[in-house]
Amino acid sequence: MQLALDARAEEKEYPFIVFDKTKKAYAGSTRFYDINLSFKTIQLGYTWYGRKFHGTGLNKHCKYLLLQFAFEKLGLERVEFRADARNERSIAAMKSIGCKVDGILRSNMPTAEGDVRRDSIVLSILKDEWFDEVKEKLFSKLLLY
Repeated sequence: MQLALDARAEEKEYPFIVFDKTKKAYAGSTRFYDINLSFKTIQLGYTWYGRKFHGTGLNKHCKYLLLQFAFEKLGLERVEFRADARNERSIAAMKSIGCKVDGILRSNMPTAEGDVRRDSIVLSILKDEWFDEVKEKLFSKLLLY
């Protein structure tokens, strides 16, 4: 938590607390990071939710709002997502909101345990994709919850 707060103070990252209004409870956190406004790119990640919020649609709602902000308010061209290439749940979640796979970064960072390095899968949504297809499809999924 302190790393996220320090990065926010330095304006390098923007962490968000996710609050579930229906359950009236804090659900988790996510953030914008690796912000490059001159290239009009940003990464969205470091997302986690408590178990009781998994499968509730909360993540899709949150991602919709953050993507809308990134593309429609900040005017960005690309929002990137990354995950451990072995994390099938996270990869499926990213694909379900409209992300497309860019590739794999081999051995690019240590795992949380720190004793092994991981491969990271890189996915993204481009501005044209957001307006042409992703926004509408993702919004229609929100109506199911």
